[in-house]
Amino acid sequence: MRRFDFVTLKLFVSIADEGRLTAAAEREHLALAAVSKRISDLESHFGTSLLYRRPRGVELTPAGHAFLHHARRILENLERLSAELSEYGEGVKGHVRMHSNTSAIIAFLPRDLSTFSQRYPQVKIDLQERVSSDVIAAVRDGLTDVGIFAGHVPCDSLQLLPYRSDRLVLVTPVDHPLATYDSLAFHEATRYDFVGLQQDTSLQALLHEQAGQAGETLRMRIQVRSFDGICRMIHHGLGVGILPEKTIYRDLRDLKLRSIPLSDTWAKRELVIGIRRYSGLSLIARHLVDHLADSAASCLA
Repeated sequence: MRRFDFVTLKLFVSIADEGRLTAAAEREHLALAAVSKRISDLESHFGTSLLYRRPRGVELTPAGHAFLHHARRILENLERLSAELSEYGEGVKGHVRMHSNTSAIIAFLPRDLSTFSQRYPQVKIDLQERVSSDVIAAVRDGLTDVGIFAGHVPCDSLQLLPYRSDRLVLVTPVDHPLATYDSLAFHEATRYDFVGLQQDTSLQALLHEQAGQAGETLRMRIQVRSFDGICRMIHHGLGVGILPEKTIYRDLRDLKLRSIPLSDTWAKRELVIGIRRYSGLSLIARHLVDHLADSAASCLA
């Protein structure tokens, strides 16, 4: 047996699920002798046992567990391939995977992806919201084609293109002592309680880093998962927060909030487009990257 096929992979998964060769044979509509032969050939091919034969069934050996892990992944990828190719038959002419941080999804991507979809109506965009560090990891590991994330987060080995700029602002209740300021430095707010995002976000890491450099400790009172949650907590007087300016325009109208620009140089934050290698992208993914880069350039013009 020089190679194993998808039938054998599926059979092995069934054996692991059922715990008995006879049950797996019935599930896969194969003769018991054929099942035994396939497993024996598989073990001979690798030169190791994949199953422990017990009086009442079988159990996986350590090698069997390793094989099962990869078999499941291969079959899942095969199903995904089948689903994506079926979309082409239904008129979808391309599929681009994209991960982005929350700031870009709220402030910039809706308009940019709308104009892209108008130009390429038969292209499917699979967009997932992630924190910047997770976006970088997904691009690096090939789990997504295009990523958008905060430019200050280290991302060795990726090709980067500028996307957008945004400014961080302090958000307070309208009756807060700092609400009268036209602008202020971040360290002037650190004596107050803060409402912020969960710890693994790039924005939260940046704030803790800057507080430490100023010799201060960020007094986190509440941590939530969304910018909207931060604004609502601030509205009810539970603290102040730092947010990208262009993500809070709706909340300033709906809630009693005040937005105060930060004077710190690091408060101007860059968002970047990250890819593994432009030449390695599919044609339609390159079109998307070009469209996003052109949109960014037109905003700077």
